[in-house]
Amino acid sequence: MHALPLTVLPIFGTRPEAVKMATLVNELKSRPEQFRVVVCVTAQHRQMLDQVLHAFDIVPDYDLDIMQQGQTLTQVTTRALGGLETVLSEVKPDLVLAQGDTTTVLAAALASAYAKTAFGHVEAGLRTDNKFDPFPEEINRRITTQITDLHFAPTALAKENLLREGIREDAIYMTGNTVIDALQQVTGKNAPQSSTRNDGLRTLLVTTHRRENWGAPLEGVALALHDIVEKFPDTKIILPMHKNPVVREPLERILGAHSRVELIEPPDYLDFVGLMEQSFLVLTDSGGVQEEAPALGLPVLVLRRTTERPEGVAAGTAKLIGTQRDDIVREASILLSDQNAYNAMSHAANPYGDGQAGKRIAQAILHWAGHEKRPADFEF
Repeated sequence: MHALPLTVLPIFGTRPEAVKMATLVNELKSRPEQFRVVVCVTAQHRQMLDQVLHAFDIVPDYDLDIMQQGQTLTQVTTRALGGLETVLSEVKPDLVLAQGDTTTVLAAALASAYAKTAFGHVEAGLRTDNKFDPFPEEINRRITTQITDLHFAPTALAKENLLREGIREDAIYMTGNTVIDALQQVTGKNAPQSSTRNDGLRTLLVTTHRRENWGAPLEGVALALHDIVEKFPDTKIILPMHKNPVVREPLERILGAHSRVELIEPPDYLDFVGLMEQSFLVLTDSGGVQEEAPALGLPVLVLRRTTERPEGVAAGTAKLIGTQRDDIVREASILLSDQNAYNAMSHAANPYGDGQAGKRIAQAILHWAGHEKRPADFEF
């Protein structure tokens, strides 16, 4: 049994991680008699991370500030691992927490293992079973699983994946996804509820940035988006562009001159939720958006060949359509033309969470430490 309060060290480095960890951090901080929370950020993505920290009023205790222009995966990993070695030696946590599948997560898990410190993985068990798709996320997930002590699986399928790989069932807690906690906390704060943005046009919100889509796939996406707004004069596209110039160049070249395409800088989290609330349809290669949009009743067309979130596809809220130009135009056209097809996707249930994941994870940590009963599993 670990004595209370438990020293917990949440580590994150990117905007999506911060969104999914913020409400958990604040849940743990709201229980000072049970948890001493020390927050560390690697700042793998500097500017977009800071937006989320501000939105959820989180001030890191440690900031490794590792981001550099043109950084390679090896450089991110080694800088994060070196910085985290120092942090763990100073904090001496009972438990390290990290979320998802970034290089920061892999470094946090390795640093914990080297320090012989328990590690908890939030959003554990997601798989495509394709080593290089998505890259490097699938590799990060698989390696992290092998050195994790507490697996916080968001769904039943994620739990099944872990069991199939030989993870002990008593080390797995099915919690739902913390992204739904965050979404419920901020929904409706700063955006009118409209899918036309007061200009009579249906908004298609698009996010695309994944490494495996760079080059020809991204060209196909951009050309398809151009085709869609030409085919449907009552539509417009809003596309927050990733900071990476490899992503920006084809989008600006193919879409930049169109009057009904808005290429914008990445909005902060609250503004992005507002954009989702105002949209008619989402096209994305993002993992988190696949979970968030269904919670708002939005159909999601997934611009990828594979997804580690097949629950949305099975539930009917999402459809995997790839990056081929003709396929994207065809699938978007169906939803823009057929109200029944649109209703079938927009009214499907969200399989990813109920807004209570943070509370379940807190109870699971206390259960692991010998102070609480095991939390009931999230059920969809």
